[in-house]
Amino acid sequence: MPVTKVLHLKTAVTALPDGTVIGYPDFVDNPAIFERFLPVPEEHGTAVLCLSGSHLLMSASAPRSAELIRGLGYDVTTVEITEFEKLEGCVTCLSVRLRCLD
Repeated sequence: MPVTKVLHLKTAVTALPDGTVIGYPDFVDNPAIFERFLPVPEEHGTAVLCLSGSHLLMSASAPRSAELIRGLGYDVTTVEITEFEKLEGCVTCLSVRLRCLD
């Protein structure tokens, strides 16, 4: 996967639970490599954390992207993380996913 416009792949694109890849066009080298690519209107709109198959977490600094994703049928919760974003942080790198075993 070529990544030349950003440092991290997840800065450029994120896969939603249905397989759609969302990305900020200025950060994506070649969107045509993805079967289903959906451009988002804000650079922070690419950082999406899947909490379940239908519930996503993303930055409040990407309200148009959040609305676009809600339009796909997802429940989107936004959080204010602008101070972290100043240091290139996002919801994905500020999270640790745990899987509980029964």
